Amino acid sequence: MQKINFAARRKRLMQWMGDNSIAILPAANEKVRSRDVNFHFRQDSDFWYLTGFDEPEAVVVIIPGRKHGEFILFNREKDPIQETWHGVRLGQEGAIETLGADDAFPITDIDDILPGLMEGKDRIYFELGVNPEFDQQILEWRNQLTNAQHKGESRPGEMIDLKHHLHEMRLIKTQAEIQRMRYAANVSAKAHIALMKACASGKNERHMEAELEYHYALNDCRHAAYPSIVAAGNNANILHYVENDSELEDGDLLLTDAGCEFEYYASDISRTIPINGRFSKAQAELYDLVLAAQEAAIEMVKPGNHWNDIHDKAVEIITQGLIDLKILKGSLKVNLIKETYKEFYMHKTGHWLGLDVHDVGDYQVHGQPRLLEAGMVLTVEPGLYINKDNTRVAKKWRGIGIRIEDDVAVTKTGYDVLSKAAPKDREKIEQLMQ
Repeated sequence: MQKINFAARRKRLMQWMGDNSIAILPAANEKVRSRDVNFHFRQDSDFWYLTGFDEPEAVVVIIPGRKHGEFILFNREKDPIQETWHGVRLGQEGAIETLGADDAFPITDIDDILPGLMEGKDRIYFELGVNPEFDQQILEWRNQLTNAQHKGESRPGEMIDLKHHLHEMRLIKTQAEIQRMRYAANVSAKAHIALMKACASGKNERHMEAELEYHYALNDCRHAAYPSIVAAGNNANILHYVENDSELEDGDLLLTDAGCEFEYYASDISRTIPINGRFSKAQAELYDLVLAAQEAAIEMVKPGNHWNDIHDKAVEIITQGLIDLKILKGSLKVNLIKETYKEFYMHKTGHWLGLDVHDVGDYQVHGQPRLLEAGMVLTVEPGLYINKDNTRVAKKWRGIGIRIEDDVAVTKTGYDVLSKAAPKDREKIEQLMQ
């Protein structure tokens, strides 16, 4: 697997920043789960994208053309006592040797050193609004220089939000990034297959969640990319259902939306299976409709197509299918205009995927749907949701929730389904479950 080239990322950013500028980004903060117990630390994606450093209490500073080095890191000092209790720290020498930092300083010295690095810069780049406390700290450092003007120090110039450009960089993935996403998708596919084989009535949703997490860890992916949705029966009609505590009942479907993270890169796969191993006639009709919509939508993934083309194709297929099944009435044109399908399909057909499961990057450019480009990675995930209490439809359809989702990379000539190892053909699912 190719190494991530963090230095190349910083170089690209500096080329955009221009001379006599400075970029400042803080690491993520540790977050308290309960009293003196923290959640497992997960680095801020933008900070990690530029550094590959996964400790808290750190700030990266990038200064194009700086004589003594352009990549500066403030981080925690080595501390044998703290490391005995909480784990090894990289320290300043480690930051230079391991991360390639040109300079590294103790984070406790940042108030003394950083204002001097800001002095006289025409532009200060930072991520406005992401960390309000850190925004205030940058303002205080800038004001410190302003108040020192009478001593001959130069006041820094304009302050510019860094997010948009950095997120545009992140939107187009390199081969090394796609390799990691493919690996995460393959591990997630193994976990979904294990869940299919283990699924049976009388078990609980949390048992199925345990199957997923076990196979993630077994394949070097310790963390889920997001809380797993393991939704049996009518629970599948709650789009972000995460309680995962209901029993699996014979005759119901199980919707699982789950993916792991590998070296910070996410996967995101949804599959819907029959708990007893066999789709009923009504379940099969709705399932085949969602699958047809997904396959048609994936065919729209290619350079030059608009982002909305994917969703529009899925909506068209699903709406016509609902008309054919007599769940909707009237013509396709009228139903599309009135958006009657939204009662049963209320979300978009996908999102960007990368370091975050709902990854960064604009979906529109100058008010128009974005054109797809090679290197983008997105999900394609149409669904149908018919609540058990919906008396406006025939009884046979009620309580059915279906979503089929894959991770798709845009290539130079079309698409590459990174998650294709997870079965979604109805007959293959039934064979696997038997």
